Amino acid sequence: MATAVPVSRQKLKIGLIPADGIGKEVIPAARAAIEALGSDIPSQSFEVFTRSGEALPEDTVSTSPALRECDCALFGAVSSPVRKVTGYSSPIVALRKQLDLYANVRPVISVAANPEDKPNVDLIVVRENTECLYVKQETMTVGEHGREARATRLITERASHRIGKMAFEIALGRPRKLVTIIHKSNVLSVTDGLFRDAVRGIEEQIVDSAVYRLFREPQIYDVMVAPNLYGDIISDAAAALVGSLGLVPSVNAGDNFVMGEPVHGSAPDIAGRGIANPLASIRSAALMLRHLGYAAPADRLDKAVDEVIREGQVLTPDLGGKSKTSEVLDAVLKRL
Repeated sequence: MATAVPVSRQKLKIGLIPADGIGKEVIPAARAAIEALGSDIPSQSFEVFTRSGEALPEDTVSTSPALRECDCALFGAVSSPVRKVTGYSSPIVALRKQLDLYANVRPVISVAANPEDKPNVDLIVVRENTECLYVKQETMTVGEHGREARATRLITERASHRIGKMAFEIALGRPRKLVTIIHKSNVLSVTDGLFRDAVRGIEEQIVDSAVYRLFREPQIYDVMVAPNLYGDIISDAAAALVGSLGLVPSVNAGDNFVMGEPVHGSAPDIAGRGIANPLASIRSAALMLRHLGYAAPADRLDKAVDEVIREGQVLTPDLGGKSKTSEVLDAVLKRL
C-alpha cells in the first residue's frame, strides 16, 4: 500500500473516536492490539474523543486537545437516522471532508484454510471519499405529480485524478498491478464520464456488471477504483465473499492524515451485548499503521487475526461462533 502520511515521531499520538453502538466495544479492542505490539512501533499515547450530544463536536477537529494534533486516528461507528433529522450531519462524512481524507481504502481478503494457499479473494476497493451524492445537496419540491426529490451529484476532475493516483500507487505495490475503474458512463456520460477520463486506467467496468462479476469471479479484480457511492456499495458487497462485514477494515486517507475505520456499522441490535466482532477494527489498526510506514507490526496484527480465523475455535456469532468480543481479542493478543 502507498504510504501517504510518513511519521517519524518518538511517540505516536493516536486519536480514538468510538462514537456509538458497537464502536464503544471494538475500538478499545483495537487499542489493546496496538499496545500489544510493544517496541515494534514507537510508544503510543491515546486521545479519546467522546460524544457530547452533537453529531460532530467542533473541538474534535478544530481546538485543543484536537484530532488534528494526533498522527492518526481510529473511528468506530455511528448510528445515523434513516429519516431526515433537521440539523443532523453524518460525523464520519464531516470528518472526511474537514480533514480532507479523500480516499477510503478497503482491502477485502479471504483467509485460506491452509496458510500456504492463496486466497480466492484478494482485492482492494479505493473509493473517492468527498464527492458524488455524498455532498448531500438534496431538495424537495412539490410539482404537478406531487413531491419531487432531487439530489446533486458532484464529480470533479481534481478529486477523480487524485483518487486515481492513489489507486495506481497502491496497485504498484501489488504483484498484479491491475487497476479497474468502476463507472456507469454509458448512462451518466457527463459525471461518470469525467471520472473515467480523469482516472484513465487500463481496465474499466460498468458498475452493475462489476457487481455481477464480483460475485461470480472475484479473482479477476486487484484494485478497484470508484466514485463514492459505487465504492461504498461494492466494498460492502465484497465483504459477503469473505464471511462478514466484521472482518473488513478500511482507512480514510489524505495527504496529511489517516484514520482507520471498520467497514461495519454501529449494529445497534447487538450493541452492549459483548458479541461484536473486533477483528475488522484490529485489521483497521493494522491498515492505519501500514499507511504510516509501519509495515512489519501491521503484518503481525494481520497474521494474528488470520490465525484466529483459521483455527475457528474463537469466533463471534457473525462468523458462526459463540465467543464474546473479549474472548476473540484475547485470542489475538495471545498470538501477538
